[in-house]
Amino acid sequence: MVVMTSHDPTPGALPAALTATIDLDAIAHNVGVLRAASGTDLIAVVKANGYGHGAAPVARATLEAGAAELGVAHITEALALRDAGIDAHITAWLHTNHAPFDAAISADIDIALSSRRQLARVVDAAQRLGRSATVTAKVDTGLNRSGVAADEWADFADDLAKAKADGAVRVRAIMCHLVRGDEPEHPLNSQQAERLDAAAADLAQLGSPAEVMHIANSPAALTRPDLARDLVRPGLALYGCSPIPERGDFGLVPAMTLRAEVALVKTLAAGQGVSYNHHWTSERDTMIAVIPAGYADGVPRLLSNQMRVQINGRSFPQVGRICMDQFVIDLGPDGGGVAEGDIAELFGTGADGAPIAREWADQIGTIDYEIISGIGARAHRRYVGRAARETRTAQR
Repeated sequence: MVVMTSHDPTPGALPAALTATIDLDAIAHNVGVLRAASGTDLIAVVKANGYGHGAAPVARATLEAGAAELGVAHITEALALRDAGIDAHITAWLHTNHAPFDAAISADIDIALSSRRQLARVVDAAQRLGRSATVTAKVDTGLNRSGVAADEWADFADDLAKAKADGAVRVRAIMCHLVRGDEPEHPLNSQQAERLDAAAADLAQLGSPAEVMHIANSPAALTRPDLARDLVRPGLALYGCSPIPERGDFGLVPAMTLRAEVALVKTLAAGQGVSYNHHWTSERDTMIAVIPAGYADGVPRLLSNQMRVQINGRSFPQVGRICMDQFVIDLGPDGGGVAEGDIAELFGTGADGAPIAREWADQIGTIDYEIISGIGARAHRRYVGRAARETRTAQR
C-alpha cells in the first residue's frame, strides 16, 4: 500500500488541500472475501460514484478481481461507465418517468423494472429502436420500496411474458432487496427468498424464465450463503466497511483514507473561543491548527467537538463548530510537534490508530455508508495499488 505524505503528490496534479486515497488493492481483496464467503459470483455495486470512491476505477478493479457484473441505481450512472470504456454487464434499477430507456437499450444496459408502467415504456423504446431490451424483474418481497408490488405481480408477469414472446425483451434476471440483511437470523430473510423463488417459478410457468437470480446484499453475502442463488450484490463491503460491525470486520479492508494538509498553526490564549458562536473555549493557553475540510466536503457538522484526527502518529481533538470549508483542532500547549504542511488523517483503515468511517458514524448516530459516500468532489481522489499502477502505465 502506498502511503501519502505532504511530499508525495500525484504526478502531474496540483497539490490538493484534501485527498481521498483509494486503495484498489483493498477493493480487490474485499471482492475475494465476498466471493469466498458467499460461494458464488458477484455483482459489484458501484452506484453513487462507487460510494464516493470513483465508479470507473472501482468498477475496473472489481472486475479484474473477479466480479462478474456491475450494478448501479440510475441509467445515467451505467451510461457513464460505458463512456469510460467498461463493457461488462451492468444493471440499473431505479427509474423515473423520464429515464433514458432508449439510451439504456442502445448501450446494452440491463434495466431492472419495478412496475407495469416501466415495462410498457421499455417495450415502447425497444420497438422504436427495433431491438430487444435486456431486463430484470425487480420484485418487492417486503421492503416496500421500489420493486413490483405484490398486488401487481400477476399482471406484470403476464405483460413480461408477452413482451418476451414478441421479442421486445430478454428476461435476464429476477431480483429483490432484503429488509433485514444485517440481522442474518431474522426469518424475514428466508421468507423474502421464498417469495422471490415463487415469483421466478411464475415467470418460468409463463414461458419467460429469468436466466439468473440475485438477492443477497453485503451482510447476506457474508453470512447467508444459502441466499446467494446465482449472484450476490454487495455494496458497502466492497469498500471495506463491515455491514454488521458487531460481528467484526470479516477480514475486509477499508479502501478510502481521507487526509488533509494542515493549513495554519497559531496560538490561542486561555479563555478564547474557537469558530462560530464559540461553542468551545480553551481553558488554558494552547496551540490550534486549521484543517481545510468541512461539511461541504462531507465532514458532518454534527461531529463538532466530537471527532479527532491523527497527525504524525498523535491524536488531536477537533474543537469548535465544523464550518463549510474548515475545522480547528487543539494541539495542546506544546503544539504537539505539528507544523503547517503536515498531513492530518481524518479517517482510514484504523491500522495506525486513526479513526475509521464507522467512528464518525457512531458518534452522530448514522451509518458509514453515509460517511464514505458523502465525501465531496473537492477531495482529490488518488488511486494506489496494482490496478492503479497498471492504469497509469497503460495511459503513458
